[in-house]
Amino acid sequence: MRHLLSLTVFSLSSLVAAQALSAQTPATPAYKGVQGVYTAKDFHFGTGETIPELNLHYLTLGSPHRNSAGLVDNAVLLLHGTGGDEHTLFAPQFSTVLFGPGQPLDITKYFLIFPDDIGQGGSSKPSDGLHMRFPHYDYDDMVRSQHQMLLEGLHVDHLRLILGTSMGCMQSFVWGETYPDFMDALMPLACNAVALAGRNRMTRYMAIENIERDPNWKEGEYTSEPVEGLRSANEMLLIMGSAPLQMQKLYPTRVAAEGYVDKYLDRTVASTDANNMIYYVDASRNYDPSANLKKIKVPVMWINSADDFINPPELGIAQKQVQEMPHAKFVLIPISDVTRGHGTHTAAAIWKDYLVELLAESEPKH
Repeated sequence: MRHLLSLTVFSLSSLVAAQALSAQTPATPAYKGVQGVYTAKDFHFGTGETIPELNLHYLTLGSPHRNSAGLVDNAVLLLHGTGGDEHTLFAPQFSTVLFGPGQPLDITKYFLIFPDDIGQGGSSKPSDGLHMRFPHYDYDDMVRSQHQMLLEGLHVDHLRLILGTSMGCMQSFVWGETYPDFMDALMPLACNAVALAGRNRMTRYMAIENIERDPNWKEGEYTSEPVEGLRSANEMLLIMGSAPLQMQKLYPTRVAAEGYVDKYLDRTVASTDANNMIYYVDASRNYDPSANLKKIKVPVMWINSADDFINPPELGIAQKQVQEMPHAKFVLIPISDVTRGHGTHTAAAIWKDYLVELLAESEPKH
């Protein structure tokens, strides 16, 4: 798979299952998983800050298999996006396409691990009490904490695969450079391997500014959420993550479009803590794996979609960078009736055949 670049045109007949994906309401998870918490003592962040106890929540599906040397050989790490948690990847359009009998990540064959990143889900975060005094983590801290959790909490010292969506996509590149021998393969979905600048960073900066300029934010010491700031921040992120074809199809009238925005913002603002949002949106500030992509030596299947407003294909970044990794393939999914903009990363029916290809190519030779 050396230096391959694929601009593949998909047959709609292979994407029927993706039709069920809807932007209207959150889907009910098809799997529940086994919960766990790993506590890292005296965790040191890249800023020099420390925390006495860093709690990392995770879920698992399936069972670890140990080889003749007693080492787990079937673990897969699945990484969620910004502001998400492990349940993001339990949504039916993802889990029912990948985790069932005979499917690419069949849980009778693989041990699937879904961590909540620092600052999100059930893991330690600013809203636990430290507010803006919480250590200012970044993606390097997240990956290092995941690595520690795997080794010390789950006793997993090697991964069959790392699959990451959005923020998790970016973390997969950090993983590949920082721990190049820890996994057999990487599948980054919906990101670029370059510092966040241009419109991407502008949007994140404006979202943070909207919150911090709300008088009710009070330097992070609010007693009730700064609703106006949160609403403005989420308005911007709604547009960034949207897909024009789907939005026009689902909300074809003024009343429908405005009604969706109101419902979306009411739901999102009610479930978002402002300080948490500032932290996880800003966690990408130091991300830039571009200089060390050559360190990634395992097979990589990198997938973006042409209607991704966050990672627009016209920048040509991925098409160039894929050539810097010795065993990488980049696939750009063209816009169609089944793509979902940035959210195509969880519409697994669209790209599952590429996952099958990656697993076959990276199968360990015994």
